[in-house]
Amino acid sequence: MKKILGLDLGTTSIGWALVNEAENEYEQSEIIKLGVRVNPLTTDEQTDFEKGNPLSVNADRTLKRGARRNLQRYKLRRKNLMDLLTKSGIITKDTVLTEDGSFTTHETWRLRSLSASDKIEKEEFARVLFAINKKRGYRSSRKAKNEEEGSVIDGMAIAKELYDKRLTPGQYVLSLLNDGRKYIPEFYRSDLKSEFDAIWNYQKQYHPDILTEEFYRKLEGQGQQNTRKLFLAVHKIYTAENKGKREQVKLQHYQWRVDALQQQLPIEVIAYVLVEINNNLNKSSGYLGAISDRSKELYFEKETIGQNLYRQLQENFHGSLKNKVFYRQDYLDEFEKIWETQAQHYRELTPELKEEVRDVVIFYQRKLKSQKHLISNCEFEPKHKAIPKSSPLFQEFKIWCLVNNVELQNQKSKEQRKLDETERQLLFEELNVRGDLSHDQVLKCLELPKKEWKLNYKEGLSGNTTNQQLYEVYQLVAEYEGYGFDWAKKSAREINEELKAIFPEIGLSEDLLRFDADIKGNEFDKQAAYQLWHLIYSVEDDEKISEEDQFVYGNSAVALKKKLHKGFGFQPQYAAMLANLNLQQDYGQLSARAIKKIYPYLKKGFLYSEACNAAGYNHSHSLNAEELASRELKDQLNLLPKNSLRNPVVEKILNQMVNLVNQVIEVYGKPDEVRVELARELKKSADERKRMTQGINDAKKRNEEIVKILRNAPYNLTNPTRNDITKYRLYQELSEIGYKTIFTNRYISPSELFSKNIDIEHIIPKAKLFDDSFTNKTLAYREVNLEKDDSTALDFISEKYHSDLRDYKDRVESLYAAWLKTHNTKQVKGISKAKYEKLLMKEVDLPNDFIERDLRNSQYIAKKAKQMLMEVIRTVNTTSGSVTDRLREDWGLVNVMKELNLPKYKGLGLTEEQERKDNKKVLVIKDWTKRNDHRHHAMDALTVAFTSHSHVQYLNNLHASRNIQSELHGIRKKITELQATKSGNSKRVFKAPIPNFRQEAKNHLEQILISFKAKNKVVTQNVNYYKKSGETYKKVQLTPRGQLHKETVYGRIIEQGVKEEKLGAKMTFETALKVCKPKYKDAILRRLAEFGNDAKKAFTGTNSVAKNPVYTDAVKQEQVPEKVKIHVAEENYTIRKEIGPDLKLDKIIDEGVKRILSARLEEFGGNAKEAFSNLDKNPIWLNEKAGIAMKRVKISGVKNAEALHDQKDRNGNLIMDAEGKTKPVDFVSTGNNHHVAIYRDHKGKLQEQVVSFYEAVARVNAGVSVIDYDYKKKEGWQFLFTMKQNEMFVFPAEGFDPNDVDLLDAKNAKVVSKHLYRVQKIGTKDYWFRHHLETMINDIKELSDIGYKRKRNPESIKDIVKVRINHLGEIVHVGEEVQQKQEVEMSI
Repeated sequence: MKKILGLDLGTTSIGWALVNEAENEYEQSEIIKLGVRVNPLTTDEQTDFEKGNPLSVNADRTLKRGARRNLQRYKLRRKNLMDLLTKSGIITKDTVLTEDGSFTTHETWRLRSLSASDKIEKEEFARVLFAINKKRGYRSSRKAKNEEEGSVIDGMAIAKELYDKRLTPGQYVLSLLNDGRKYIPEFYRSDLKSEFDAIWNYQKQYHPDILTEEFYRKLEGQGQQNTRKLFLAVHKIYTAENKGKREQVKLQHYQWRVDALQQQLPIEVIAYVLVEINNNLNKSSGYLGAISDRSKELYFEKETIGQNLYRQLQENFHGSLKNKVFYRQDYLDEFEKIWETQAQHYRELTPELKEEVRDVVIFYQRKLKSQKHLISNCEFEPKHKAIPKSSPLFQEFKIWCLVNNVELQNQKSKEQRKLDETERQLLFEELNVRGDLSHDQVLKCLELPKKEWKLNYKEGLSGNTTNQQLYEVYQLVAEYEGYGFDWAKKSAREINEELKAIFPEIGLSEDLLRFDADIKGNEFDKQAAYQLWHLIYSVEDDEKISEEDQFVYGNSAVALKKKLHKGFGFQPQYAAMLANLNLQQDYGQLSARAIKKIYPYLKKGFLYSEACNAAGYNHSHSLNAEELASRELKDQLNLLPKNSLRNPVVEKILNQMVNLVNQVIEVYGKPDEVRVELARELKKSADERKRMTQGINDAKKRNEEIVKILRNAPYNLTNPTRNDITKYRLYQELSEIGYKTIFTNRYISPSELFSKNIDIEHIIPKAKLFDDSFTNKTLAYREVNLEKDDSTALDFISEKYHSDLRDYKDRVESLYAAWLKTHNTKQVKGISKAKYEKLLMKEVDLPNDFIERDLRNSQYIAKKAKQMLMEVIRTVNTTSGSVTDRLREDWGLVNVMKELNLPKYKGLGLTEEQERKDNKKVLVIKDWTKRNDHRHHAMDALTVAFTSHSHVQYLNNLHASRNIQSELHGIRKKITELQATKSGNSKRVFKAPIPNFRQEAKNHLEQILISFKAKNKVVTQNVNYYKKSGETYKKVQLTPRGQLHKETVYGRIIEQGVKEEKLGAKMTFETALKVCKPKYKDAILRRLAEFGNDAKKAFTGTNSVAKNPVYTDAVKQEQVPEKVKIHVAEENYTIRKEIGPDLKLDKIIDEGVKRILSARLEEFGGNAKEAFSNLDKNPIWLNEKAGIAMKRVKISGVKNAEALHDQKDRNGNLIMDAEGKTKPVDFVSTGNNHHVAIYRDHKGKLQEQVVSFYEAVARVNAGVSVIDYDYKKKEGWQFLFTMKQNEMFVFPAEGFDPNDVDLLDAKNAKVVSKHLYRVQKIGTKDYWFRHHLETMINDIKELSDIGYKRKRNPESIKDIVKVRINHLGEIVHVGEEVQQKQEVEMSI
């Protein structure tokens, strides 16, 4: 007997099955145990993982935490600055540093502006320093580029020339072109805008009806295409044609721009000019372009930032300074000027103090923490780090790997061949210079006609992406210097030779074009080409920039540009082009050391695996049979250390696998073999998961539409099945050939489509290739299907319908041509490329390793899971979902889950009879699939456990297994048998692994208790190390395992509302005064007065309203109702929200604002997107005369919240209320509750204490237990148990008392399963429980008390029993484990 563990790994669960597998005919296989372990992810985690989104919930929180840290660092800088200025005698502890008094709103800005030229008081100087400390300017980072931010403009020297000579950019460029220069520099946005306005205003006198103010506003912010379209759409004007050679076109373009400033031009020419300038403007726009413009303004106006912004405030007192960002260097320049000015008046302002304030406090910015520890170690040289992918060495290594793997196939003769030595070298050179080449470009390079040859790389080949960018710059530099042309028409060799001749002429070394990967030792790093790459890749950002360097190199990447200029000879404008290169930032798998050893063999033509072996590396890390049998195994698996994998979801999945496998080993001993199947999303990369999720969503939408079509004429199917949907899709594929079959060109009518006459036919029979995909299916008449038998489509037509073979191929070609035209549209027609290839495939061309290739293609998680299991288990095999699907069907497990659930749902009235073909009635569960039951994972794992290598091998080589001489024929006889079908025929199916397998599986599935990972932990103990005074210290930090509160911060208001109050003991004198109706109020007050204002005496017992009514009048005509409305003051927590399409108008607090927005929505016909978008151009006025527009509104948020801070005045002093208490501000919702503790009070009644996660963390930090076992102990309360999310409880029921059953006895699992529930969510007197088998959380009314339970008070759960279930689904403890310690709760 072999003990086999089958695992079905999914994103949120692991199904497992432990079985004994017979090894000979005398043994009998058996099922030992089945189970499911559920590891719930948050909805966002699961959705992001399956969609392939890189940003997890934790990553998003990390970004927010980064913003908070920046705020804390600013506060720390402020404190340090305050301490330093106090110590230096500039200020005292009592100095007021805020704007205090009337008309002082802009006082600090006035002082900041004045301080750059005149003396100010020391206290005022301190205020100026604090203002500079608050915003320190933009510091560029070359490696963090964002297209939306635009690009930095560093053309101060050119801008100065424009300013001095009063030139426009067009006039400047025209003079360059007339002098024979070709390089066109970048211009500041403001210069381009001035040119645009100048041309517009001059030409407006000739074209006033076209160049209007309204049209001007429409053109603002538009790019080249949109500007051209606007001229056509609004004025029916086409832009003038500018044709000719490139240089002539460029010259004409700028000549028109110059002429437009001084003479009348046709409107078509003006349109052309304005389109081109607007295009330039659009390119120079964005965040960084605006910063560059502001920096330029400071330079020409000779202003500091403070002077510039204060001038703007003087021009517009209510103007906004938000987002008026400047370069860090501009702030440094301002600091220098202000300090030097004030130092002339105050001796305390010494150079030493200046250096400390500037470099240590205000402008200090720590260098980014090195991330080198995150770079993986080399696969072959573990002590060496992986190489950057942009490295010239890696790029050449990658190209040789690809080139050596290229295979060519002749389309006619089907001859396949490798590249010869000449072709290899030629292709390498092209890829090394040009970068990526498409399939057709590769064939062109090899001088092979694309109609006759094809590559084994359909998408083309990836080239040297680093050289691709460098050579593009080199070619531009050569052109701008008057050399080189038609680079695209030249070969890589010709480009290199030409550049080698040009470089010395323009002051550059031709060594920049030479890189030799074979050079050994230190000489390798000294190569000019390597040093240039390393400089561009690794240079640090600038610290301080001198005024001279700023003028020459601009404000960004100055250090890099200077080194490129001084060290390599590139002119500043060309250095800027190199500085803007965006090199690949990630890393390979090998180190430079390993690559250098492998490289020579690749160059000789070895394949990667052969080159690795020749260099002494085992590239596959594979072991031979002897090594596998003798390798040393661990006793148990080790957990993955926290954050050891980049993907936290994968880490969670694998660690749950570790815990499960270890517990199996502990209880049942070590299995002889583990067989694993991964959920399809785990086999795929992030991009593939993203495409898969999109595909699933699209398919769902498409299938829903098809179902609607099939229910109506001419099809009239009452309950279309999945098979019917497939048939309809295949039918629509044939629309291009008149709904005729591909095989015999015979018409299928809609009425005949769903009859017995039409079959779904496998193009390549499943008996030959195990492929059940849509691309292997088409429609055929039944008799043709039977006649085709086990032939491929092409072989069948060739043999049986040879005279029609040409027409058959034409039909296939026309359907494929239709697909090529439409596959990128919503209305896809024809057949895909995969189906096209199968329709034209002969049996001799069938692949032999269809399934094995699918297994090999599994992604990283599959490899990691197998690698980890191999450390403990001797044999580990992975299997494919397509194999288990087939086995599950043959072994009769398909409907097992339905049969297990049918009695329950039938009793609840949630089943229905559906009519299928031939009037057959089928009883189904409404809106239910097997995935609604967690046990389906265990059923899949059971199939996996019994999936042997023989099953995979047989399916892999179906067409060979029929050969009696074949070794596989013996396997076929052993594991398959012929089974009679309902139609009287027979089909070959796999033998069940054990007799009565289906019933045995059902028995074990009924005994499963689902194991859930409970959310018990509150904090994690993290050890942080830090250095101080040269010594390393250790600090234990408690980190919350989740959000303490939701991110939204609310304000608080008191709202007047109305609620109903019953006339009873709570109707006190104070409450009576709040009654809304005066006559009810007077009557209630009179009754209270009769009984001395004692509400209990006045309204309960014999004086209750039912027995002794309260009347409003003496004649007792009108009674006061049992419930009356009273005025209440309710706390409401509010937030200001931007007006947008998703704004909920009913939540707006201000009724006047609500009316204005409702009217706006009505004006746009209820279309919120149109009504509340683009508010800058189409404002919503609160007061149009005063120019007050609305952009944000106050809306209600939550009813209960926790205060984060106490209110302070502008000087930082606490503000007290009338009672001398602090005023709380900044309210947050504390989010999820951690647990509900249940107690029995002194009267025997059950009471609750709800503890939020926020409170739980506070308790841990205070050093007390998370659960308050002694809560109200002095009042006679006794602790019973807690309820946390995913904890398990057994509920009593009619005929079932959990106290009468031995819950620890596994034999009772089937009985316990019916009454076992997990805690789903908890609130104050509101507890939701979900049956442990249920995967869905839909609150279907009919499932109440069976699929889920909702309990509304502690008394309703007095008889439930808490149990703890281990990873194997066994109850290991009954009742509350009170002895748990805080140390356990704080552990990982």
